[in-house]
Amino acid sequence: MEDKKFAVLIDGDNTSSKDIDTIINEVAKEGIITYKRMYGDLTKPNLASWKNVLLKYSITPVQQYAYTTGKNATDTAMIIDAMDILYTGKVDGFCLVSSDSDFTRLAVRLREAGMLVIGMGKQQTPEPFVKACSMFKFTDLISASKAKAEQLSATVEHADSKESAKTPLEDIQKSVDTLIDENGDDDGWILASTVGTYILNKYSDFDSRNYGFKKMIDLLKSLSYGTRLSADKSTYFITKRTTDTLSGYTDLVQQPVKKQQTKNTKYQKKIAAKK
Repeated sequence: MEDKKFAVLIDGDNTSSKDIDTIINEVAKEGIITYKRMYGDLTKPNLASWKNVLLKYSITPVQQYAYTTGKNATDTAMIIDAMDILYTGKVDGFCLVSSDSDFTRLAVRLREAGMLVIGMGKQQTPEPFVKACSMFKFTDLISASKAKAEQLSATVEHADSKESAKTPLEDIQKSVDTLIDENGDDDGWILASTVGTYILNKYSDFDSRNYGFKKMIDLLKSLSYGTRLSADKSTYFITKRTTDTLSGYTDLVQQPVKKQQTKNTKYQKKIAAKK
């Protein structure tokens, strides 16, 4: 299958040049970057740090002077370019890098055209823009050191503060519980991949790294969900039972999974039909 092609458009007025590694790496996971543009008034001192970054990553700078006070000409230029690129038909998706809610309508319009829209910005990004994207990644959390990530995980109960659009962990846990109740097998097990697909479809901002974990399965374990591997050790299953209540399973790896696989296959077909 051919890799998806992406246009990366960066709002330089609302993005730190220090986040460029995170931006490029995250988009590279989804496909090939064919357009790389950064918008802003490069004559301003606060954008001076972008000079070396633009050269290193072959990003095309789009110089945009502020024609009048109080109006953001950078946003307008970025929106116009996005629509021009859309009509070329040469990309499969866009990465809009900004913490500005002004790009909410653009994200909606691009998705209406069938584009995959990846949003990137800081935690204070307004919720409407976050929800308008197919997926949204918080650059400050992804770029955080391991120690800081652990600290964020420990204080995740406060994630629904006014300064962050990140989905509260409590909401995610309730959604997982409901999914297991409605789609788990008779013993309460469900494919971890089914859980992952469901959460990503429901919460555009979800990323296990937002809560201090590199993988979703590690996040689920931290929430006291029980886990087991399939016989070939390639697939994880989870249950609402905690580790302490799983003592009756003498061989978790060898537990039958046919019924579970059937139910999850039906659920995955439902998800595909909605897309």
